[in-house]
Amino acid sequence: MAVLIWLMEDDTNAKKEEEEFNTGPLSVLMMSVKNNTQVLINCRNNKKLLGRVRAFDRHCNMVLENVREMWTEIPKTGKGKKKALPVNKDRFISKMFLRGDSVIIVLRNPK
Repeated sequence: MAVLIWLMEDDTNAKKEEEEFNTGPLSVLMMSVKNNTQVLINCRNNKKLLGRVRAFDRHCNMVLENVREMWTEIPKTGKGKKKALPVNKDRFISKMFLRGDSVIIVLRNPK
């Protein structure tokens, strides 16, 4: 009997979590998975990720595909020279796992 109640509670919790994913803040990620659309993610390391979300969880851990990672670097200069201008850099990553604690904000890509 206790196992049956536990299974019913587990099923109820799963439905509740799915409802929260569809209507709450994580709906941005859910829509990206369903529609295969890109999201822009700002990370704590001051880098931006533009890619498609394949999977995610409540902690914002994500599996991303076709990711373009973008950041700026300030080149080192010699003594007595003017400060160098920031340089935009980027790289392509075909598949990656992003740990959720490094996520600051997730934006859907406007069309």
